Amino acid sequence: MSLVFDNVSFTVRGQQWIAPTNLTLTHASLNVLLGPTLSGKTTLMRLMAGLDVPTSGRILLDGKDVTGVPVRRRNVAMVYQQFINYPSLSVYENIASPLRVKGLPKAEIEARVAKAAKLLKLEPYLTRLPLELSGGQQQRTAIARALVKEAGLVLLDEPLANLDYKLREELREELPRIFAESGAIFVYATTEPSEALLLGGKTATLHQGHITQFGTTIDVYRHPVDRNTAQVFSDPPMNFATAKLSGKSLTLQDGTKLSTEGLPALKPGEYQIGFRPNHTTIHANKKLQSVKARVGVSEITGSESFIHVEACGARWIALEPGIHELKPGSEINIYLDPSRFFVFSADGRLVAAPKES
Repeated sequence: MSLVFDNVSFTVRGQQWIAPTNLTLTHASLNVLLGPTLSGKTTLMRLMAGLDVPTSGRILLDGKDVTGVPVRRRNVAMVYQQFINYPSLSVYENIASPLRVKGLPKAEIEARVAKAAKLLKLEPYLTRLPLELSGGQQQRTAIARALVKEAGLVLLDEPLANLDYKLREELREELPRIFAESGAIFVYATTEPSEALLLGGKTATLHQGHITQFGTTIDVYRHPVDRNTAQVFSDPPMNFATAKLSGKSLTLQDGTKLSTEGLPALKPGEYQIGFRPNHTTIHANKKLQSVKARVGVSEITGSESFIHVEACGARWIALEPGIHELKPGSEINIYLDPSRFFVFSADGRLVAAPKES
């Protein structure tokens, strides 16, 4: 099975929600839609499912034009952020419900439910009602009901967002295995770069209704084609600064000069440099280059600290392991490694990426 968007766009009351998009998803693939809230993830999924009709372009399933074909006539399953289960039905009956609607034989229903329950580790809970389950078990039930349909296209719209941390981590570890064993096309929407990296597969980054890049997840992370993609695929957000390259030095907006050692050869001119917070430190290191900064606030999680600073005419974040309680307004040095810099042209296109990112 394949899913193809052929120059698909979607406009609501004169406002473009999805820019003209070309996208091909292949059989037995895991595809992540990564972007902030209102970037277009759910709208893309609704177009894939047939819940919305494109304003222009075509949607093809296995080469067949299904543009405008309603969801009930497509072999599609969808799992939402909220737990959507029938509260008066047992877990078994919740999973079996779409099969009973189809009128499948009892033996086939039993076989499919047993297979899905085993895959989702729900076998001990089949006689329970949804309200007798934990949040993770309820979401597993919803996923099992989607899988049991044996749909060729399975859409998961931030399915773990309402779970607590432990349950999210548990299901995140299990989902790649479940996807691999299913054979369907999976599309998984998330706002979290870490979730995309954990799931693997391919990732499409979204910014204001545009797919800015689509490719193998780790490749998109390491080689974002432009600044927007780099921003989407960095949490905490990537740090940026405007710099002028002349000779062997980069001059930042406030006049700070950095050596170009570690950077590839570039033509003189104006660039935007980007570097991830985990490649920014407050600890002195002779191998790194220092920049004066003023502390805004320190966010302490316990295992790490997010140190927000103002430096070189911009706002940056340094991510440090452990607890670092710094006084707001205090002056510190931030240490940077130019070999970790992403370099973008003045119009935001990627010019150079670190060898290790």
